[in-house]
Amino acid sequence: MTTTFQYKVRNKEGKLIEGSLESESKALVVEKLRGMGFVPVSIEESGNASTGKFGKDMSFGGKKLKTRDLAVFSRQFATMINSGLPLIRAIDILSEQSESKLLSETLKQVRTDIERGASLSQAFGSHPKVFSRLYVAMVRSGEAGGVLDSVLMQLATTIEKQLALKRKVKSAMMYPVGVLSLVAIIVSAMLVFVVPKFTTLFASFGSELPLPTQVLVTLSDFLRNYWYGVIAAGVAGTYFFKQWKASPGGKATLDKMALKAPVFGTIVHKSAIARFSRTLSVLLRSGVNILTSLEITADTVNNAVVESTIEDIRNGVRNGQPMSMPMATHDIYPPMVVQMLAVGEETGSVDEMLSRVADFYEDEVEAAVDGLTSLLEPLLMAFLGGTVGAMVVALYMPMFEIITKVK
Repeated sequence: MTTTFQYKVRNKEGKLIEGSLESESKALVVEKLRGMGFVPVSIEESGNASTGKFGKDMSFGGKKLKTRDLAVFSRQFATMINSGLPLIRAIDILSEQSESKLLSETLKQVRTDIERGASLSQAFGSHPKVFSRLYVAMVRSGEAGGVLDSVLMQLATTIEKQLALKRKVKSAMMYPVGVLSLVAIIVSAMLVFVVPKFTTLFASFGSELPLPTQVLVTLSDFLRNYWYGVIAAGVAGTYFFKQWKASPGGKATLDKMALKAPVFGTIVHKSAIARFSRTLSVLLRSGVNILTSLEITADTVNNAVVESTIEDIRNGVRNGQPMSMPMATHDIYPPMVVQMLAVGEETGSVDEMLSRVADFYEDEVEAAVDGLTSLLEPLLMAFLGGTVGAMVVALYMPMFEIITKVK
């Protein structure tokens, strides 16, 4: 297991320098420091590398960096490195011009960590709320292969594609939510302000109200008399739902429901396959070993069902199986994906095949979202009009009955 070591060394001029390094043992740290031309003074273990001991994690109350800011940073950083700008200078410039306070402060800490002897990937790894495991792993592979600028460009492109995909899916989900929220507001306003005016009128009729009108009046009385209970129940329900959703069991259940949901399930499924394929392709292309790539992909795929299948695939690979073999046992992966991966394994082009799969499913998601929006728009408008119309008819039914009796 990789561990972080705090060290004190003297350089060739005799100046004392402090810093941190990640390594599997103290002996390897000593060897690396001597290879850098330093004379070790003291080396102490400070904890597991995953906890991020190079400085503080700039979380700012738990906030995370916006995906768009990370994509812009990656592309600008890659351009500067490719242009021959020194690493420290590039980080200084980006920290000054960044519009994100979180990113700006994080980059200042990254600069300090590098000056203390940390590599760029080690410094990034100390800030998991800004730089994900995927990001750190790819930067590490770029450093090892001397192609950091190329890897950063790949990262920027990958992040931008994932952001575009996320926006597409979010837009498909938000439209019906917005319309249903509008329906709830209109219905609540009618029950609170409109129905009571008719209730006084109905009382003067002295006859029994039709069933739809009785239901409407009862709901109006309940909402006006117990509105505080309704609000309290809503707040409590939202709180407990979020707590349940954050739990492993709750997330797994919701992810299963999302994949099987009518209409929306197809979009969720295709976007999950696209994200899995894109992430794994980029990691393998960057030179990250297959087991680590699968582990990181499982962490970043953001779906408990897909995550469990990736763990199964990882166990199969560890036992000497090709990825396509355990993948074929899970229905969540379409036959096309399995077959293309199998061909990629036979021809030595797994990353290329996965990239093509990701391109295909990203296009599929975009087409599905466009089609769904076109389908839902008239249906939701009809639902909105039907709901309001039904309430109006229920309010006027007693009057229609009186007019009929008079005739």
